[in-house]
Amino acid sequence: MKSVFKFIGFGFLLCTLTGTSGFAQLSNYEIVDLSHEFSEETIYWVTAKEFDLDTVFMGDTEKGYYYSAYDFATAEHGGTHLDAPIHFAKGMHSVEQIPLENLLGSAIKIDVSEKALKDKDYQVSVNDLVAWEKQHGKIPDGSIVLLQTGYSQFYPDKEKYLGTRERGEEAVKLLHFPGLSPGAAKWLVNNRKIKSIGIDTPSIDYGQSELFESHVVLLSENIPVFENLTALEKLPAKDFDVIALPMKIKGGSGGPLRIIALLPK
Repeated sequence: MKSVFKFIGFGFLLCTLTGTSGFAQLSNYEIVDLSHEFSEETIYWVTAKEFDLDTVFMGDTEKGYYYSAYDFATAEHGGTHLDAPIHFAKGMHSVEQIPLENLLGSAIKIDVSEKALKDKDYQVSVNDLVAWEKQHGKIPDGSIVLLQTGYSQFYPDKEKYLGTRERGEEAVKLLHFPGLSPGAAKWLVNNRKIKSIGIDTPSIDYGQSELFESHVVLLSENIPVFENLTALEKLPAKDFDVIALPMKIKGGSGGPLRIIALLPK
């Protein structure tokens, strides 16, 4: 496939998507939203502040026009969001420092849902990565890697998705969901040159992790992580592109993320 993101930098988006006729060429692509919406149902880490939306005004004004405005408050890490490298690696990129090219580009999907749905503590292994490459070829340099566990189908049911409805520090011990094994994270860092990585669970580390080793391995190399993705079942194993743009929080360790995939029709 001739990637949508052929050129490096912002120029690629205008040159390859728009050509000389505006955004008409977008009609050649199917756009898949990989983001959960934010609401009172949004799932957060069990110790994090949940989403709160407060109505400032909603209705017809005295001057005759309709108007609505809201205040919202939330933790950085909840719902579909980005983990910036500084989240687990001192001195690494905060949200606004992440190069945009690490958030845009050609992507692959590794589907381990058959295994993960049978084992809520499943960890994506080096063998899973190697098996994907045997079928589809070497993970290309500069790829965005997406991991499909199938767990997005349980969202926003906390019991099924997180492993518990409890909240607070004690609830951390009750978390059960799949993630990426530290060994596989190290293999990617040492053997492949990936831009970023995402997963359709609450964390790149599996629920029972106590040391968050996969976070540390990836973020220490300035590789951003996308968590709580959805609709990965709509994507092929390769030959598609991703745009993942978080809220640009200065000094932030993460933030809400709108992520989409572009599939050639």
